[in-house]
Amino acid sequence: MDSFELNKVLGAVLGTCLVLLAMNIAAGAIFTPPKLAKPGYEIVVPEHPTEEAKGPAEEAQPIEVLLASASVERGENVVKKCASCHTFTKGGPNRVGPNLWGVVGRKHASEAGFNDSAAMQKMSGNWTIDELNKFLTSPKAFVPGTAMSFAGLRDKDRADAIAYLNTLSDSPAPLPTKAAEAPAAPAGAAPAPAAPAEAPKH
Repeated sequence: MDSFELNKVLGAVLGTCLVLLAMNIAAGAIFTPPKLAKPGYEIVVPEHPTEEAKGPAEEAQPIEVLLASASVERGENVVKKCASCHTFTKGGPNRVGPNLWGVVGRKHASEAGFNDSAAMQKMSGNWTIDELNKFLTSPKAFVPGTAMSFAGLRDKDRADAIAYLNTLSDSPAPLPTKAAEAPAAPAGAAPAPAAPAEAPKH
């Protein structure tokens, strides 16, 4: 290859490099984003959230009210999320947590062969419906120091689960019901007469 041909090749290579450099500079000028005054992303947050964003406030309902519409069938499905730590059959083995057959009315920390936490062993009495309701709402809040890391159940699921757990017994106890309220007096009705006062004794 003579010097003329070599110069042509070198010129072509140099020209290609110049074209690529020019394209890179032009692309950078076109597509480079503007420099931010402050690093990060700006998130617009409304000063006063709307009522829809806030949502209605939930009020805790008594367990007796929740149990009135509870379903044992739904409760059986709810407790499936607990099956990795508990068993539910009579004479079933303990796992990470104790077997839950007969838990309603059972003495705290009394399941044979299960080593309960020190916090649970300090509790006296038996597992009542009300205590189960409070415990399943937030185990760590009801029994500070418990080893149970479960976050808790919402109202409907909790009532269904308790209704199902109550059936895990040879003789299930009746679930508590809300006491019937006295009927309101019709408008305009005279108030009931007060009982006569007892005469003082001498």
